[in-house]
Amino acid sequence: MTVIADALIADNVLESPEGITPSAFKQAMRHLGGTACVITVSHGNMLGGLTATSVTAVSAEPAEILVCVNQSSSAWPLLRDSGLFGVNVLGAEQRQLAEQFAGVGGLKAGERYQGHPWRRSPQGIFLAEEAPAALACETVHIVERHSHALVFGRVLLVHHAQQASASPLLYWNAGFGQFVAK
Repeated sequence: MTVIADALIADNVLESPEGITPSAFKQAMRHLGGTACVITVSHGNMLGGLTATSVTAVSAEPAEILVCVNQSSSAWPLLRDSGLFGVNVLGAEQRQLAEQFAGVGGLKAGERYQGHPWRRSPQGIFLAEEAPAALACETVHIVERHSHALVFGRVLLVHHAQQASASPLLYWNAGFGQFVAK
């Protein structure tokens, strides 16, 4: 088997540079498609939030989620200090909400919440009423690693929109789109 594999790739061996540039790495990561999620957070009388695609389930029992957040985000200090946050999994029709929380148009902090219906969990966490799924979470662990923080959250409450979305809002190669099942 090894002889055959070596013969197949003998003329196709990639050179490995001394180091990977941030731009080359970011370009490669643009090919990881992900569901757009709005992360909501409040602390004291301040509101903040961001759009993220680095969101994944950690376990079902207990229900736990992981969100990766750039520590240079304006929402990071609130998220780090609050202890509570919302994860709003967006449908294709919620592109404007994703763009608002990504800061498109220069919206900051509480301005990002305008124009969309919200519900609040018993703990005061903002959940998008029309999101196909929204999770109220309590921070259980944070790992700060390089430019990002990995925020683990215990899911306290799950909210589903009354009307299901036809497609999740996806983000791939620096653009939003939707999934079409065949």
